Amino acid sequence: MGSVVETTRISIFPLSGALLFPGLQLPLHIFEPRYRAMISDSLARDRLIGMIQPVRPSEGAKLFEIGCLGRIEEVEALEDGRYNIILDGLSRFRVLRELDVTTPFRQVEAQLLEEDEDAVLLPVERASLEQEARRFADHQGYAVDWEQVTRLDDIALINGVSQVAPFDPASKQALLEADGLNARCDLLVQLMQFYGRHDGDEDGATLQ
Repeated sequence: MGSVVETTRISIFPLSGALLFPGLQLPLHIFEPRYRAMISDSLARDRLIGMIQPVRPSEGAKLFEIGCLGRIEEVEALEDGRYNIILDGLSRFRVLRELDVTTPFRQVEAQLLEEDEDAVLLPVERASLEQEARRFADHQGYAVDWEQVTRLDDIALINGVSQVAPFDPASKQALLEADGLNARCDLLVQLMQFYGRHDGDEDGATLQ
């Protein structure tokens, strides 16, 4: 999965269904004491935290292998200690091991994964993706500014739809783990076709 460029220590926010992709933003409301402590720590150091899904939504659950490192770009500190933040997605990472720490929040040793920022789709692939996205949006009843969509580059379009589409957590995780633009595009089209047919209520699929 991508080229390894760096090994680093990452404070993580395990949250099922809330994925961050490189180049995109994720708004979060931070209210649990341990994650308020994590944000305070991050703001005092490098403003970085890692978003990652637990395999099961339970306390101390095993983590999926791949997450995304984000930088806190905007922060609103509320009077009662809560935070509203916006994360900018920087890079996917692969968890090597979870660290034994005294902080209330979990930390991992991870490898940052290099992305091919110059990757592009063939014109026929781009046209097929946009066509499927239109069908999916119409089926879901979404109002979309398609003129604005056509201005997005291929990476922004694929990652953007992957992050916001109402797929189940496992499907979104598969999109995040897909290595390379074409692999993610192919999987995204398959998921839009599946959810467009089944409304997410068959074969064990559920919408968030």
